[in-house]
Amino acid sequence: MAALSIADVPANATVGVDTHKHSHIARAKDGLGRHLGQLEIETNPRGYAGLLDWAQGFGPVVTFGIEGTSSYGAGLTRFLRGNGQTVIEVLRPARRDRRFGGKSDPIDADAAAGAVLSGKATAVPKAGDDGVEMVRALKIAKQTAIKARTQAVNAVKGLIVMAPDPIHEQLRHLKTPALVRTCSAYRVGAASDPTAAIKLSLRSMCRRYVVLDQEVRSLEKELDALTLRLVPQLRQLFGVGQDVAATLVLAAGNNGDRLRSEAAFSMLCGASPIPASSGMVQRHRLNRGGDRQANAALHQIVVVRLRFDDTTKAYFAKRKADGKSKKEIFRCLKRYVARQVYRTLVDPRDEVALTGA
Repeated sequence: MAALSIADVPANATVGVDTHKHSHIARAKDGLGRHLGQLEIETNPRGYAGLLDWAQGFGPVVTFGIEGTSSYGAGLTRFLRGNGQTVIEVLRPARRDRRFGGKSDPIDADAAAGAVLSGKATAVPKAGDDGVEMVRALKIAKQTAIKARTQAVNAVKGLIVMAPDPIHEQLRHLKTPALVRTCSAYRVGAASDPTAAIKLSLRSMCRRYVVLDQEVRSLEKELDALTLRLVPQLRQLFGVGQDVAATLVLAAGNNGDRLRSEAAFSMLCGASPIPASSGMVQRHRLNRGGDRQANAALHQIVVVRLRFDDTTKAYFAKRKADGKSKKEIFRCLKRYVARQVYRTLVDPRDEVALTGA
């Protein structure tokens, strides 16, 4: 039997996609890394369907490596997964690689395909299903409303500093709720003098604060009801409220298949210990990487449990007596909380207690 030549190797395609707001650039490679073709599409269902037809023309097995699966590539990712395709999330090239290899859309698409072929990129993208997207939308609206509310009250307090003495003395010692009530009740017409102008401005910003505060509370109720419906078992964990649950669901993506193990989820949340040994010194350090919002959510759970959970208090006292620092104890506690959250998200029936942590 004659030996197969390289030309006889099936061209099962791996497609790398560099995503942008209005268009995507795709490059296809075969199993040996040979260039098969390049395509530019528009970011709409027609363009996505054209990309899929083009890629399937190279062979029966197609894997897509996509940059920005949670941003510009979200629509393409949903389309491909909905059509049964394998999608791998690809991180953008490191600065060092861009410096030596150059930077362009085709180069980035080629690098995405190469990362999948080499096994460097293996992450399954977040599901982006209806539930997660609902949580994401509500959380974004809430965060922007909170930011605008904070900006409004900070502007009010800054304006009071430069206000005429009668206004300054009346308002300088008031707490935020009393300050907002007082300024919102000002009766002033046109800005006929400096005092009237400042009162008019204070009233406007305080009424804006009231509207934003009502918006935040309304969004919190919606987020509370949504997380209770989507992840009721997670909400039942000690110290997990609606905001913490929403953050963890967004980090996990609500599809357990992308979380290979509890260690991987811990690494994702920046709660895993990092080896930092050298010579005869064997030690670990805090993980400064991962999703920092998810890490903050784990931290908040630990803080709540340290205040109200006797088991966690006893564990903290025991490790403190062993000579551990507060940072080390928090790292250990966040690691155990990450394990509990992971098992709750992957298998809600599997309940893991913190006892003995």
